Amino acid sequence: MKQITVFLVFFGVAMAAHPVFAATATAVIAGTTEGSIVAGEAIFTETSDGLDVEVKVSGVPAGKHGFHIHENGDCSDAGKAAGGHYNPDNVMHGLVAKDGFEHAHAGDFGNIEVAEDGTGAVKTFIPGLALTGEQHNVIGKALILHEKEDDFGQPTGNAGGRIGCGIITLSEVVAGVAAVSEAVTPDGE
Repeated sequence: MKQITVFLVFFGVAMAAHPVFAATATAVIAGTTEGSIVAGEAIFTETSDGLDVEVKVSGVPAGKHGFHIHENGDCSDAGKAAGGHYNPDNVMHGLVAKDGFEHAHAGDFGNIEVAEDGTGAVKTFIPGLALTGEQHNVIGKALILHEKEDDFGQPTGNAGGRIGCGIITLSEVVAGVAAVSEAVTPDGE
């Protein structure tokens, strides 16, 4: 009796091959002013449908704070060098996870809730964003933490100054090939 075995072959080519990619990136968030204790990290994991994003911060005033991907990978000048929100489709401000690229900037992530102890965490999924490829790729861009809540007003959510910033840096890309092969049982069937 023949047995079909499905396995993943990394860095190689096998029978009935299909490409497989896994990419991760991080942004180490630091305060934008001297003496700031704002700190954090964002982890981006690419899937076939978009990006899983997990953000953790500390040293941040309690309350809701807007966080967005901005167009430039530069945290200088108190985060102002990061430029505007990442908006490759030239659309209005919104919440990209809910509104999609047609009705929100690609970098519009909404808010992170920070507790009284100064810590906050949020997980979100953004369909269509990428770490590899050309369309909606966020590598080298800045993740900005704002001083106030994003109220989703126009043109950029009224979230105020930039209190934290980190550059999105590719951590790992694993390219491989998913393959299907036939394994023959010891009796040769």
